[in-house]
Amino acid sequence: MKKLFNGMYKDKTVLVTGHTGFKGSWLCLWLCEMGANVVGYSLEAPTRPNHIELLDLDMVSIIGDIRDLDKLNKTFEQYRPDIVLHLAAQALVRLSYENPIETYETNVMGTLKVLEACRNNNIKAIVNITSDKAYENKEWIYGYRENDPLGGYDPYSSSKACADILVNSYRNSYFNISEYKKSHHTLIASCRAGNVIGGGDWAKDRLITDIMLSVSQNKKVSIRNPYATRPWQHVLEPLSGYLAIGQKLLEEKVEFSDAWNFAPSDEGTITVEQVVKNVKKYWNKIDYEINKATRTLHEANLLKLDCSKAHIHLNWKGVWSSDKTFEMTVNWYKKFYENNKVVTDKDLKEYIVNAKVNNLEWSK
Repeated sequence: MKKLFNGMYKDKTVLVTGHTGFKGSWLCLWLCEMGANVVGYSLEAPTRPNHIELLDLDMVSIIGDIRDLDKLNKTFEQYRPDIVLHLAAQALVRLSYENPIETYETNVMGTLKVLEACRNNNIKAIVNITSDKAYENKEWIYGYRENDPLGGYDPYSSSKACADILVNSYRNSYFNISEYKKSHHTLIASCRAGNVIGGGDWAKDRLITDIMLSVSQNKKVSIRNPYATRPWQHVLEPLSGYLAIGQKLLEEKVEFSDAWNFAPSDEGTITVEQVVKNVKKYWNKIDYEINKATRTLHEANLLKLDCSKAHIHLNWKGVWSSDKTFEMTVNWYKKFYENNKVVTDKDLKEYIVNAKVNNLEWSK
């Protein structure tokens, strides 16, 4: 596994913000397996159980707030990371309505302080993770491209758009590629991905999590907004994209210092109700009901990304079909709840084998 991504992560010091979250925990496992020296910086894990503790990785785990610039600077000074992957965020749309101030403080000012810590410590490569919701959503059938306008209806989406604009400002102002190796030595990219699923997510108000918690308690899951259409992909799909971009930045390829989309094909874009029907195929204990109560909060009905840029320039594409994604996700929870087993490492290895079969550049 250490040869993946051209062996670029072996023995590198990689700082991951948000390592106690869903995506961050999977990412840290992958980095550890590739021989990286992983340093995590995040708030305490927000749920019990939580994936990062179940994995019990051999890594440095620092509990801290990304809004604390002094602590960030001290962490960067102590560990001198080669690359920073910034995932820490307030990532829930509905919670952003309840607490917009914390959402903007974390997603905008927190990102600003991470970027300042990177600038203060001359970090070589920065991969900032935002969201597909950063785009100004016109509810059209076309996928959004990286140069489409940013926006955001709800506080979460808007905060992610702000963070993306902030990254672009830093790229222009401090990390301009025309000045690379003259006035600075930093390359920065921003990555946008759609809905991700997989084992080990217990965050509130997430569809798959709600389904799995309900079935573990022998309850019906209540489904809101059943006709909303989303792009569904396994968490390992965008992570492979983030790592591929990180590889290119560490290789000092300035053309990758840009914005990038990572999303499934149209085959993976289906309605919420169809998702429930699909996962039910793999665990027949699942039962659900449609919540017919009037929705009070705005949620996007259709949002797709165009990933042509990643397909062409990174040779990146999804590995698992939507059916395979649902199968792997449901089986993870089924083994956890019925057999007390954590199969994250097994799922990662299967994903890599399948990527090699597909001859993806990062897997060689």
